[in-house]
Amino acid sequence: MQRVEKEIARLIKEIDYDEVTRLFEKLSGGKRLRAKLVLKIASDNEKASLLGAIVELIHAASLLHDDVIDEASTRRGVPSVNATDGSKTAVMLGDILYSKAFSELVFFDEEIAKIIASSVTSLSKGEMIDVKMANDFNHNEDRYLDMLYLKTATLIEACAKASAILVGKNSDSHALYGRNLGLSFQIIDDILDITADSQILGKPSMNDFVEGKCTLPYIYLYEALDDENRKKLIALHKKTMNEQESAWIKQKMQDHNTIEKSFELAVKLSNEAMSVMKNDTELVSILQTMIKRSY
Repeated sequence: MQRVEKEIARLIKEIDYDEVTRLFEKLSGGKRLRAKLVLKIASDNEKASLLGAIVELIHAASLLHDDVIDEASTRRGVPSVNATDGSKTAVMLGDILYSKAFSELVFFDEEIAKIIASSVTSLSKGEMIDVKMANDFNHNEDRYLDMLYLKTATLIEACAKASAILVGKNSDSHALYGRNLGLSFQIIDDILDITADSQILGKPSMNDFVEGKCTLPYIYLYEALDDENRKKLIALHKKTMNEQESAWIKQKMQDHNTIEKSFELAVKLSNEAMSVMKNDTELVSILQTMIKRSY
């Protein structure tokens, strides 16, 4: 990871604008899941650290744009760029990071460059779908999972597939691994938004629902409720809830085991990914660690 961090620092320095350097230094690095995945799969390739840096710049850019769209005041427990320096600055910084990442893809074979670039198109499409879905209460599980794949899993899938191609490994099995890792990772995040403490989250608990996002626990809850309680749940959608209203939702989720049901799907996806990577203990370990983040 030190190699990746050095590459990221080099790329930011090459942009040659102190304001970009200042703003980028304010961003919290996060888990670096995508770069770690690249390094695990293609550690023997000299270009692995550059590919890891590229996907981390892409991920950072997408989060900057996400925060503007969501009007988020924090990101990973620290003030977001749009909160401290304005939405225009956050969007432009995101654009610069995207552009720098794309410019570095020319140093890779066409197939690898196309995989990464195409995933960013899918990611952006997923973000647009997510925004559109937040306008109304969505209770369609398939629709939600399709959006989740585009918005979150597609870049992780691309990282795994491109890294495998870089070192001549099976790209299809690695792509499946990346896809399922991305989906299960986000499902666990959705669960934690409900079950974890606000200080751990770095944002208010149940913030997804307040923003209009109907994640799996809410979708499964809707399916389990009677008509009267469904109406009550829908009435709370996109509303800043008081403690009594939040407690009602959590109690109903507990009554109908919707958190457990969501976790079961994450485990199923994770097990699928483990089955195609059973001979790679490091990749299996990533999945096991990710699942343990849950409630």
